[in-house]
Amino acid sequence: GGSGDMMLQKYPAKVSPVGSIASRPLSQLSSHNMNKQPAQNSQNSYGVAEMNAGSPATTSSGAGLTQHGHFGKPLEAVQSQSMHNLSKAATGSSTSPDQNQNMKPAASSGNLAVGQNANATQNKQNADQRLTHEQFRTALQMVVSRGDPRENLANFLKIGEGSTGTVCIATDKKTNRQVAVKKMDLRKQQRRELLFNEVVIMRDYHHPNIVEMYDSFLVDDELWVVMEYLEGGALTDIVTHSRMDESQIATVCSQCLKPLAYLHSQGVIHRDIKSDSILLTADGRVKLSDFGFCAQVSQELPKRKSLVGTPYWMSPEVISRLPYGPEVDIWSLGIMIIEMVDGEPPFFNEPPLQAMRRIRDMPPPKLKNSHK
Repeated sequence: GGSGDMMLQKYPAKVSPVGSIASRPLSQLSSHNMNKQPAQNSQNSYGVAEMNAGSPATTSSGAGLTQHGHFGKPLEAVQSQSMHNLSKAATGSSTSPDQNQNMKPAASSGNLAVGQNANATQNKQNADQRLTHEQFRTALQMVVSRGDPRENLANFLKIGEGSTGTVCIATDKKTNRQVAVKKMDLRKQQRRELLFNEVVIMRDYHHPNIVEMYDSFLVDDELWVVMEYLEGGALTDIVTHSRMDESQIATVCSQCLKPLAYLHSQGVIHRDIKSDSILLTADGRVKLSDFGFCAQVSQELPKRKSLVGTPYWMSPEVISRLPYGPEVDIWSLGIMIIEMVDGEPPFFNEPPLQAMRRIRDMPPPKLKNSHK
């Protein structure tokens, strides 16, 4: 149970069945979202507007097939120390948010090598980086398809570009369907393993409410992911430009809980549920995306402790680095419900670290606009 379940129990009759006349209101919102210029809409939906903020402690859209760039960037503490002070309720922190609300580690206090030693150190780092790149490329080859996707794709139209890659729409010549193609330069990713993680999750787990990956390839030093093209854009666009009524919110909740129930039954925690992670088809069907932060739990490892997610949607136990399971996705879904009602998540006017402290220390947030 969680806030999503409670809403569905309270208003079961108002949940619109997929594909029925009752789902018209949501499809109308989706259609309204499509009235924008395709490039503008798709750029937001497929996460290239603000690809890669350039912080080692931040993973943005370029680093995980994600679609962020509206309400805040995801954060993963690369080092266990990076949120140590936050966990201890200290006023200072070893990380600080930049102007884009990304977590950046504090500068090292160590002295840099000088002269020839500096060059030797740099050369060694470059050699290590090349080795790491080749190792990662070899590992990625084991999970992607062989061959050249350009032989089966035509009519490429670039709809977005960022510092780590590009997004195109193209036509699959075999099926004549329009697809989205994400091209990510492996050398420019801050967290390359997130690409691997997401490709494996999308390859292995399939559900009507999960964005479908058709195939993936290595083209030189780029990962190409051929996936379902969702013309309706991201839920974030609807949240920020429209007022959703109760039945529409309930429909979104219902169609989000179904893939979450499926993933949780397989021992997979999503860990980054928010409106940016929800995409819509042209007829208003809801699909879950952004699987770079997924974690697997099992009987042998039933809980996780990593500080992962996007600050405003994180649960208190994630922020406190307490053991957690799939229930953290239900907390994030509850915050997303607040988004749909209020237009933004709680504490959004505060810097990420301050918001995380409030989430950790205060009672669960409530709606501002409950009268809606």
